Amino acid sequence: MRIVLSIIFALTLTMTTFAQNNKPKIWSVETVAGKTATVTGSLKEGAQLSDYSWAWNSANACFPATQKAKFTGNHVFFLTKLPPHSILTVTVRPKDKSKNLSIYGYQIAPDKTTLPEDLQSCVTCEAEHKWDYPKRGKTQDESRTITFNATTNSYNIMIGVAGADGLTDADFTLSFTLKQ
Repeated sequence: MRIVLSIIFALTLTMTTFAQNNKPKIWSVETVAGKTATVTGSLKEGAQLSDYSWAWNSANACFPATQKAKFTGNHVFFLTKLPPHSILTVTVRPKDKSKNLSIYGYQIAPDKTTLPEDLQSCVTCEAEHKWDYPKRGKTQDESRTITFNATTNSYNIMIGVAGADGLTDADFTLSFTLKQ
């Protein structure tokens, strides 16, 4: 019995170490003021997160725990720069309108590329997902949009596109519009 437990522990330790070393790819997106950069992606290129507590940690305040299901599919990451005195708008659109995608992003120091599960704090975090209820005077389609502002400093913006309700396969376009 003791040998079996040792083997199970060794296998668990090996799998955990592999998961920690197997960091997801971060796609870099170049933006130009007054223009829209568009990239395509697929949730198949991403991975599911093992911990979501970073999102509702008060130092990040990205989305509440009650909305976790909207982010439980694969996550694909994109990094872009936000120069001073500018506004960045990021919109995700699934190629198949029936696919439910969510988007989030956070503003961090210009020399950082921190992934969500390692995020201790950020300047701001924004998220958009399918609404649970209609909002008075507003309508929602399959696209999701978030916006970031910079006044005097530049920042890195980490964007995560996530599948809702465990979705791991959906193609999408992601547009970045930078205004200065």
